[in-house]
Amino acid sequence: MAMEIAQAIAAAKNGDKQAFHHVYQQFVGRVYAICWRLLANRQKAEDACQDVFIKVWQQLPAFRGDCSFATWLHSIATRTAIDVWRGEKYLRLTDSSDIQNELIEQTVGCSSEDMPLEQAIQRIPPQARAVFVLFALEGYQHQEIASLLGIKEGTSKAQYFRARQLLQEWLADE
Repeated sequence: MAMEIAQAIAAAKNGDKQAFHHVYQQFVGRVYAICWRLLANRQKAEDACQDVFIKVWQQLPAFRGDCSFATWLHSIATRTAIDVWRGEKYLRLTDSSDIQNELIEQTVGCSSEDMPLEQAIQRIPPQARAVFVLFALEGYQHQEIASLLGIKEGTSKAQYFRARQLLQEWLADE
């Protein structure tokens, strides 16, 4: 399987649209999950996901393979979602009724046991949610998060603490 995707990536680098479609099919779920968790809005996540793959198609010929393709793609997805997040003048708190459990389960890939956690994450205020997702789920450090989001490192730590407190309260009530 790994060889198959590596061959598809190599063919896509050379402009093979069918090979790129294969790469897209393999990675679209992961990319959408990153966008959805950061943006907490289905339409914005879908748009960001589409933008990610447009960027990947445009930048693929320059991909040298210094890191794994998945790592490179993850970086583009995270930065694209953050750009959308930053571009918002006002980010509303997502009401859990807006979350479509079936869509989450199919696209983000979480099981029904994880649903309360996914729903709780979407209820976190936007900046705290972005910090939580980047730190706890994506593995970024607070210094990197501060740089990505244009905030201070202390603010990143405070927002992460706030997100954890809210999650603990909400999940304790379940």
